[in-house]
Amino acid sequence: MRPPGNDLARPTPPARPVSLDPYMRGRMNESKSYAASQGLGEVMIGGTVGEVAESRHPKYAVGDKVVGMGGWQEYSVVDANAPGALRKVDTAHVPLSHYLGAVGMPGVTAWYGLVKIIAPKEGDTVVVSAATGAVGSAFAALAKARGCRAVGIAGGAEKCKYAVEELGFDACIDYKQHSDVKAMSKALKEACPNGIDGYFENVGGWIMDAVMLRMNAFSRIALCGMIAGYDGAPLPMANPALMLINRMKVEGFIVSEHMEVWPEALKELGTLVGTGKLRPRETVADGIAAAPEAFLGLLKGKNFGKQLVKLI
Repeated sequence: MRPPGNDLARPTPPARPVSLDPYMRGRMNESKSYAASQGLGEVMIGGTVGEVAESRHPKYAVGDKVVGMGGWQEYSVVDANAPGALRKVDTAHVPLSHYLGAVGMPGVTAWYGLVKIIAPKEGDTVVVSAATGAVGSAFAALAKARGCRAVGIAGGAEKCKYAVEELGFDACIDYKQHSDVKAMSKALKEACPNGIDGYFENVGGWIMDAVMLRMNAFSRIALCGMIAGYDGAPLPMANPALMLINRMKVEGFIVSEHMEVWPEALKELGTLVGTGKLRPRETVADGIAAAPEAFLGLLKGKNFGKQLVKLI
């Protein structure tokens, strides 16, 4: 945070939401990662949307709706000249909060992993874990737009019903009903009779082991998250030789390192939401004091769609 100056804009809305995302858990560790650890005593990192309450920058006016990285706080002061610090958004067809989910970082994450890494052809079968989370929710609409068979993995019958009936998945497998590698692999065989051409990984662990057994030759895996191992020791992979046997492409990615694709991705995602082809759901906790409990619930898969905290 900087002292007031001529290049600052201060955003805050009447009901300003902050985003909760699994990557935050990794920032709490001291181990090596793609980004610096969260500093003790500093404002917790997090995406925010809001309304400009005061501005000393010509690009931003009071009342503008904006998205940025204000973190877990009710007000933030932003250097409006800093690249990527703040972005104005249009709320005529897309609700403001969706810019933290389907038409924001999670949506672009789904877009990049699917389009740039999995790169499916029409008729391919693609699978995503955590299918009803913020990233997975966008995945089905993006995959169906490319003529793919989209299969999700989620926890609980209610989430699987939502995935098929509202998100557009062709099938969704309940990992709570298929709770080991053998059972999950069997369920995947039934849901993916032609095998799996592309897999978007959010979870890791035994679910990834089961998916690996059903991957086709020359298939692709987009490694986005490994949430199953966030709280403990690194998780082993049961059969890594399958990557060689199937000549698989496996690529991890951090979406903030690919800002060049954001305009294209956001345009498609905004159109999908605006036309009703993508109907994301949100889980909203009330007040900053509720953020820690809501975050723990996110890591345990208690949320439907995007997890937000309403700050004001």
